[in-house]
Amino acid sequence: MNSPTRQLYDEEEDDQGEVFLDESDIIDEVAVDEEDLPDADDDDDDTDDSMHIFTGHTPLLVATGGGDDKGFLWKIGVGDWASELKGHKDSVSSLAFSSDGKLLASGGLDGLVQIWDASSGNHKCVLEGPDEGIEWVRWHPKGHLVLAGSEDKSVWMWNADKGAYLNSFTGHEASVTCGEFTPDGKTICTGSDDASLRIWNPKSGENIHVVRGHPYHTDGLTCLALSSDSTLAITGSKDNSVHIVNITSGRVCFFL
Repeated sequence: MNSPTRQLYDEEEDDQGEVFLDESDIIDEVAVDEEDLPDADDDDDDTDDSMHIFTGHTPLLVATGGGDDKGFLWKIGVGDWASELKGHKDSVSSLAFSSDGKLLASGGLDGLVQIWDASSGNHKCVLEGPDEGIEWVRWHPKGHLVLAGSEDKSVWMWNADKGAYLNSFTGHEASVTCGEFTPDGKTICTGSDDASLRIWNPKSGENIHVVRGHPYHTDGLTCLALSSDSTLAITGSKDNSVHIVNITSGRVCFFL
């Protein structure tokens, strides 16, 4: 409902109709240089209204390894800072940071996994077990447990904080070419050059499922990835195909 004051205002405005200014209403004129006028769509504001500026972000860490039996830890953005990772007696084949970024694991064709402090590059311990070269290393998503697959057909798991052996997983008939902890940390999946996928219980070492034969891959596995909900494994193979496996049931549910 409109107030009486508002109605009166509207009636006066309607009675006046259009309002014009004549020369006698001009008080002063100001000259404006058109070059000083901002563009209509120029709404940039160079004013810095921030209360604080933080410039001390932690440098990005990058680790590299090569056929010269050496690894290096780099801090991007900190000059030429680098720490040499010494200790391997053969090519450094795999590197991985722990989920919290505090530790670095390096695997070599000498069959050793070395553990390093990521912030300093200092050596912490050597993890032994496999008889042949390390194909890959992976960390548990919620702790300092490290997993490694070897050319000797085995998979090994250690506690990196204590440098202690925890479990080994055997059953593959050829080099273990890929492997991962599931994101929930409750299961391990490994793929091999024997064209099989194996699903393990990390605590007991039990082989829960073996996925092989029709309709699965016909040649060695080269890679695998796991879904974020820990229910599916997708694997790639030398046979140029991709398969999706249900981790819980061990059944092939899709392939390309």
